[in-house]
Amino acid sequence: MVHELYDEEQVRAALRDRHGGRLFAADGSVDRGALGALVFGDEDELLWLERLLHPLVMARTEAWRDQLASSPDPPDLAVNEVPLLYETGAEGRFDAVVAITAPRELRAERAGERLDEREQRLLPEGEKLRRADFAYVNDGSLDELDAFVADVVRTLSAA
Repeated sequence: MVHELYDEEQVRAALRDRHGGRLFAADGSVDRGALGALVFGDEDELLWLERLLHPLVMARTEAWRDQLASSPDPPDLAVNEVPLLYETGAEGRFDAVVAITAPRELRAERAGERLDEREQRLLPEGEKLRRADFAYVNDGSLDELDAFVADVVRTLSAA
C-alpha cells in the first residue's frame, strides 16, 4: 500500500516541497532507492516520512475494510500486512494479529547491512511473537508454513 501512495500527487508534492527533485526518477516517479537511502540514514527524515504516510495508510485500510464489509457477500476473513504494527500502536485496530518472523540469519540476508539499523527502531522479534494471537518462526519448510497458515485461517473463520 505504501508503494501505491508514492504514486499519489499529495505524497509526491510533499516530497517535492521538502526535497526538490532529488528523490524522483526521470519519469517523475518516486525513486524508492533514493528515498530509502535518505530516510534510513536520517532519523528525522524517517519520522517526517512516517508522519506523512501513516495517516494515509490507516485511512486506506479503513476504506478497504468498509468496502469489504458492505459488499453483498463479505469475506469471512480479510488480511492486512502491517510491517510496523506494534511500533505504530495499530494492533488494537484488528481482531487478531498473526506474526510470522524468520531467523536473524535470514533477515540479515534480506536486509543486508541495514538490518541492525532497521531493527533498532523495531520491537524485538521475540516480543512481537509474544504479543501476537498467532505466532510462527518461519525456519521450516513451505509445507509447514502452509499448515500454520491453514490452521490460523480455520481458527479465525470459525470464530
